Amino acid sequence: MDSISRLFQPRSVAVIGASADSRKTTGRPITYLMKHGYAGKVYPVNPKADRIGDLPCYASIADLPEAPDVAIVLLGAARAHEAVRELASRGTAAAIVLASGFGETGEAGAARQAALMSATGQMRILGPNTIGLVNLTDRIILSASAALEMDAFEAGSVGLVSQSGGILGSILSRGAARGIGFSKLISTSNEVDLELSDFVEYLANDPATQVIALYIETIRHPERFRRAVAVARAAGKSVVAYKVGRSEAGARAAISHTGAMAGSDRMYDAFFRQIGVIRAEEFNDLLDLCSALTTTRILKGKRIAVLTSTGGAGTLVADSLGVSGFETPPPDLMTAQALRDLQKGDEAALDRNPIDVTLAGLDPVLLRGIIRAVLASPTYDALVVVVGSSSLAMPDLVADAIRDCLGDSDKPILAYVSPHAPNVVKVLEGRGVPAFLNPESCAIAFQAMETVSQSLPTFTPLLKAPELTALAAREGALNEYEASQLFGHYGIHCAQTQVVHSAQEAVAAAQKLTGPVVLKVLSSDILHKSEVGGVRLGLTAESLLKAFDQMVMDVRTHTGLDAKSFIIQPMLRAPTELIVGMHRDPLGTALMVGMGGITAELMNDSVLCLMPPNMVVSEEQARSLLQQLKSWPILDGYRGKPKLDVDAVVQAIIGFSTMVASLGDRLLEAEMNPLLVMEAGHSAVAADAVVILASKAI
Repeated sequence: MDSISRLFQPRSVAVIGASADSRKTTGRPITYLMKHGYAGKVYPVNPKADRIGDLPCYASIADLPEAPDVAIVLLGAARAHEAVRELASRGTAAAIVLASGFGETGEAGAARQAALMSATGQMRILGPNTIGLVNLTDRIILSASAALEMDAFEAGSVGLVSQSGGILGSILSRGAARGIGFSKLISTSNEVDLELSDFVEYLANDPATQVIALYIETIRHPERFRRAVAVARAAGKSVVAYKVGRSEAGARAAISHTGAMAGSDRMYDAFFRQIGVIRAEEFNDLLDLCSALTTTRILKGKRIAVLTSTGGAGTLVADSLGVSGFETPPPDLMTAQALRDLQKGDEAALDRNPIDVTLAGLDPVLLRGIIRAVLASPTYDALVVVVGSSSLAMPDLVADAIRDCLGDSDKPILAYVSPHAPNVVKVLEGRGVPAFLNPESCAIAFQAMETVSQSLPTFTPLLKAPELTALAAREGALNEYEASQLFGHYGIHCAQTQVVHSAQEAVAAAQKLTGPVVLKVLSSDILHKSEVGGVRLGLTAESLLKAFDQMVMDVRTHTGLDAKSFIIQPMLRAPTELIVGMHRDPLGTALMVGMGGITAELMNDSVLCLMPPNMVVSEEQARSLLQQLKSWPILDGYRGKPKLDVDAVVQAIIGFSTMVASLGDRLLEAEMNPLLVMEAGHSAVAADAVVILASKAI
């Protein structure tokens, strides 16, 4: 048995700094161990007490009769490392350090945390600043959370890992109130040693856990987390995460539009999607999603039947389903007839959707008949049963009717409880029926049940990277001409560009081109040229002289720089403009595709894709990124307009991702904006280019 397994199933537990007063934090661990039925040995350690309850108390760790499997360290931050060192020297497998005052408090705390880590030896540490862990499967409580004052908790199949101790207690109590049982609950907090990924992987291999719920403040080791989630998915277990800190999105100023548009929270969104983690958008959604996913039922389509005993509530559910992209079609002819055959009078409206039994009353035979008819119907992929106020007196009636039909089909069945009746929700959950107090929760749950069966994005290995050019050895920002040269090396079609250094050279270059031209300032110090007056469009050879002089003055006014180099490009017009960029973040490297041009940030129509190292997006994946844009219909021939050259855009995205994979850590930021998209068969052209290279591999 490894150290983490012994942490969850210890044969003996020492409590260092234990108190006989169960009202104190230091008194709770022993109280909870005994109260909830721990069958192993418990060793209190406190030099000021001879006994704690019925247990003999030991003066020191050295006095313990054996090395405990697990120790709960209740000493303050200044002394915790001393106890940890003693426990490690005795061969304890794992210690849980509850004290705060470590890395979360500043420099002095960080020094204490370093001392704690250096004292551990081979022993594993949970915490510090943790509330501990709870193994409800085996009734082993290694925690001081006051939420454990409750007399009993139903064990279940949801495993929770929380980076907040207080949230662990909150979710445990909320789950108990609505009948959702947990297998294991762990508070990781400062994660000086054991962290999120360790416990995701443990729960992935835990037979008692079916769904892994996460409360995340930050992911410290993204690649470890990616691997742990892969283990869970391979074991057929869903991972649901609530990530706090969403308001930080977009807070960082960035040189490129991509950096500003990515934002830390959007990176988490992309990361979760890519590795198959289902994100809870609201805190309440975390338990709702866990409830739905523990059934292991998969939604195989978008057609939902709604059975209601209250018309208004049925409409609420149907409306929220429609807003979320689900359908509530009327029954097919055979199903409609089967429903009419169940009707004893004309009180109910059974041959439509929602199926309304408001006036028929709570007839269990009728309810079972309707549920079975819907589950057998080829028209429907799932069912929502709306439980109205009439069920308050007899919640078992509806709950039993649904439970009795669960075995007839593998289609998902959810319940929406219309009155605010948590007791009814608890009864339904106890019968294996996911039940919610908000109508919108049904759609959210169905989206998750639909997602679990979807395959993850695939990437193409970078088998042979193009040979690097001299430009790749540069440091800092490249100017636009240099950046476009680098893009061209990776097969990206860039606008024809001529570098000039005077108004006369600009006129001569323009005269060689057909039609209007574009004049731009060229400087690695000026990457947002349009914002400083560094771009002029639609110029002729005759209008260039005045535009050139004005640009020199505008650039000097806005930046204080004397512009010495410029570029001339043909004035290209395209039906639409895209942006393709990359952005680095602690979570990894993201490729971004979106609507481009000067309004890219304003439009905010973009998608992110995190790229694993040495991987390139596939043609299928590049096309999928485009199809996820709200503006995809414009590319696909909206309202009779010509279709645009999506194939050329796909190749540009693949070339861009090849550059990102090839340059690796050398590439800090890169962007083509705008990428001009012509009509089908007429290419896509990068009309501007940004590249920022690191001074050394990071």
